[in-house]
Amino acid sequence: MNEVDLVLVGGGGAGSLLLAALDRHDVRGLRIAVVDPVRKRGQDRTWAFWGRPDADLDPMLSASWQRVEVTTSAGRRLLDLAPLRYAMVRSAPVYERAAEAERRLGVTRIDAPVGALDDDGATVAVRDDDGRTLLRAGWVLDSRPRPPHRPGRTSWLQHFRGWWLESATPVFDPGRAVLMDFRTPQPARGVSFGYVLPVSDRYALVEYTEFSPELLGDAGYDAGLRGYADLLGLDLAALTVREVENGVIPMTDAPFDGRPSPRVVRLGTAGGATRPSTGFTFAAMHRQADEVARALAAGRAPVPRPAYPRRHLWMDAVALRALDRGAVGGPEFFDRLFDRNPAERVLRFLDGATSPAEDLAVMRSSPLLPMTSAVLGDAAGRLRARLRPSPADLRG
Repeated sequence: MNEVDLVLVGGGGAGSLLLAALDRHDVRGLRIAVVDPVRKRGQDRTWAFWGRPDADLDPMLSASWQRVEVTTSAGRRLLDLAPLRYAMVRSAPVYERAAEAERRLGVTRIDAPVGALDDDGATVAVRDDDGRTLLRAGWVLDSRPRPPHRPGRTSWLQHFRGWWLESATPVFDPGRAVLMDFRTPQPARGVSFGYVLPVSDRYALVEYTEFSPELLGDAGYDAGLRGYADLLGLDLAALTVREVENGVIPMTDAPFDGRPSPRVVRLGTAGGATRPSTGFTFAAMHRQADEVARALAAGRAPVPRPAYPRRHLWMDAVALRALDRGAVGGPEFFDRLFDRNPAERVLRFLDGATSPAEDLAVMRSSPLLPMTSAVLGDAAGRLRARLRPSPADLRG
């Protein structure tokens, strides 16, 4: 039986960023394995995030912008993000960087699905779907999608479809991205918006997104994209759809268990990296990878800090409840957020990087009465959850 120091289960975004971080921090001398049935490569998804220029990430970026637009029925708001910038990275350079790190670190690769992770407190047996032991490891870092630890009081989805559009003539403005355009028809329960990430004046990702409890069918996403292209004044007959991207991201106040057993640590969405109020994940995944690599380089346990402060998760729960109950409208909520705060503060808040004083300023900019009602409702929901008997209690 093979024994290693560290197993990475899953080779997607979180696993790839972790491999790159282990190489960047020169984590040598560890026996490392990656277990995943699929070897990720090519352009299978796009991540967007904000932050300061970063020597590690910048070589992998497809584009970045210091100016973005937020548009509602009230008008267009052009935001200067300095000293931050909004950035886009496609998956191919991330996977290529991870493959290079695998070679440099001497990683063992096992192309197989993982079933159980049996943790005895000293080592973890990594088993396949038939229960056979593939490896035994000192630590397992698991980035596979996993459900929350328990159901949330509010559970929405961010779901979207995007077209990579190419034009023979200049039609896009590469100097600015469209972060949220709320002129799209709003669903009866939820929020919809479009956005545009231009790589050049002739090539851009145009997406239609909804925050809502239910997914659409193919016809619904395509209709949303065609309608948004019309709002932008794009002539689809004169454009070529080079690629299509789809995605579904959880937006919920349900807790994710980042450490389900003593020597198993979860990363990515399963490890709490997805911000409940926005669905953004990439920046937190990158932070998790960096913290794990720094810990291993220093001989410490590879356990990252929580991705977001608890007070921010509470604020997200309140916002989700207010949106779900229809107490506030999505366009109104985000418009007030950007209207009454510097753009940099809003983005740092959404990334979990603001101070308590700045958080209070953000809270004051939200609609007071509806949000107060949502706060009270959230508190009542938490109390009911605490008083509700557990399954073990019911079994006696």
